Amino acid sequence: MANRIVIDPITRIEGHLRIEAEIKDGKVVNAYSSSTMVRGMEKIVEGRDPRDVWAFVQRTCGVCTTVHAIASIRAVEDALDIVIPPNAELARNIITVSHAFQDHVVHFYHLHALDWVDVTKVLDADPKATSALAQSISKWHNSSPGYFSDVKNRIKKFVNSGQLGIFANGYWGHPAMKLPPEVNLLAVAHYLEALEFQKEIVKIHTILGGKNPHPHFLVGGIGSPVNMGNAGGLTIDRLAHVGQLLQEAHTFINEVYVPDLLAIASFYKDWGQIGVSKFKNYLVYGDLPTDNIRNISSYKWPRGIILNGDLSTVHDVDLENTNDIQEFVNKSWYDYSKGKNVGLHPYEGETNIHYTGPKPPYDYLDVDKSYSFVKTPRYQGKPMEVGPLSRMLVGYAKGIPEYKEIVDFALKKLDIPVEALFSTLGRTAARGLESALLSNWGLEFYDRLINNFKKGDTRMANTEKWEPDTWPKHAKGVGYMEAPRGGLAHWIVIDNKKTANYQMVVPTTWNASPRDPKDQMSAYESALIGTPIADPNNPLEILRTIHSFDPCLACAVHLYDPKGKHISQLQVGGACMI
Repeated sequence: MANRIVIDPITRIEGHLRIEAEIKDGKVVNAYSSSTMVRGMEKIVEGRDPRDVWAFVQRTCGVCTTVHAIASIRAVEDALDIVIPPNAELARNIITVSHAFQDHVVHFYHLHALDWVDVTKVLDADPKATSALAQSISKWHNSSPGYFSDVKNRIKKFVNSGQLGIFANGYWGHPAMKLPPEVNLLAVAHYLEALEFQKEIVKIHTILGGKNPHPHFLVGGIGSPVNMGNAGGLTIDRLAHVGQLLQEAHTFINEVYVPDLLAIASFYKDWGQIGVSKFKNYLVYGDLPTDNIRNISSYKWPRGIILNGDLSTVHDVDLENTNDIQEFVNKSWYDYSKGKNVGLHPYEGETNIHYTGPKPPYDYLDVDKSYSFVKTPRYQGKPMEVGPLSRMLVGYAKGIPEYKEIVDFALKKLDIPVEALFSTLGRTAARGLESALLSNWGLEFYDRLINNFKKGDTRMANTEKWEPDTWPKHAKGVGYMEAPRGGLAHWIVIDNKKTANYQMVVPTTWNASPRDPKDQMSAYESALIGTPIADPNNPLEILRTIHSFDPCLACAVHLYDPKGKHISQLQVGGACMI
């Protein structure tokens, strides 16, 4: 008989997520993913001016603010047939790119690293050996024995103080931890450096968007005007600072993040067979146009679908077909007017919250009924995984040279087959490899933007259809984009110049959703099946796979044994998202 364990809420993610897993003979045999948090942003924007909606819906998330704003204004621009100037497209690309690699760095070092790195082993490390390791894999300047000795002493003082903060209740000494002390010291040193990196890189959003978090956006383009010789707007100095930050990010990603990723992964190659989603279906909307957003062939992130892990074929995605994407609520705490087993396209979507779950505190969810605040989206009836892994797989399968080059480099470096990409290891690696591509693209977009300014083209917005008097009585549109965690889309229906309906399908909706009417699992649940568990009281292995998706769902962990008894708690700060 299987034992069920509960991890609720899972920490080091964004939002509230509960995982219930059944364990038999040391492996996960069943799993249930439940979001215990609801925001209802779609209802908040009903009846509002469509031009203002982005300012509300970007607050869906406390970190991924930019992507929700861009998806929202793209939806309105699609509905009203607004074409933005090339400079605005480039500026949005720079914002998207810088947000993505900042998010990836934070995920690897601050949200996911403690699943693989044993901080307590740092005190056993030889700084000289760590220095030799660091210099063998990178030319990063902070690599002397003295530097790592200083980091080790900082950690020792931290431990001796007894004020361990987020390090207090880690899975230290867990049998699944495999890194030598010197690699642990290397990772912790760069964990600390990455804190500074992520703080600096978001200044790009402040310069191009006015502030961070929640930068200012504009339907029709970018709200920051170009004023080369004026203290207001985008000046020469501020634009030069954007270029400097992008170059610094390129250096950090390629000399710290990617080398660390490959060094750590080399000790966990067995995880190239763990955490594989059952269906191996990967969906990418595509984004980062090098031309107009409507020119899909110009996307740096190409659009496409891979089915059943078959990398020989990339299927086209018809995002205009309103029958292809449907959301179900048969296992969600919502109702549809046509019944819970009916799928609705987001244009006809409904947000009718109806909580029917157990009254807290409770031991287990009733998974035979509704068990999550996440809806269940399907593409042509199929569950899909979205995210960096999907993007890297589609680019690789399409044979795009820069994708092929970096993926083949990593496979050769780790001596693993291409099939290992479908796993927890592959999902984690994909973020780092994608960041290397993003660091190149950010500089490319920046150079093009500066060249346009030099040629005298300083247009940043198209306000031709800004006035509601120019709008049709009825309009609808969708804004697609690729967020750090995967495909994101906002759908809007405009009636009589007001928002009549608004629906968002975020990446974690695809990945973390409960079962559909066909009893098909989504990515989180199916990826956990078969996961080995060394100690059910310390299910580190479950966290590794769930964290590899970087869930976008705030933070405090309660762990219970199969009888519902409280075992441990870890509480850390975090931003709220859905």
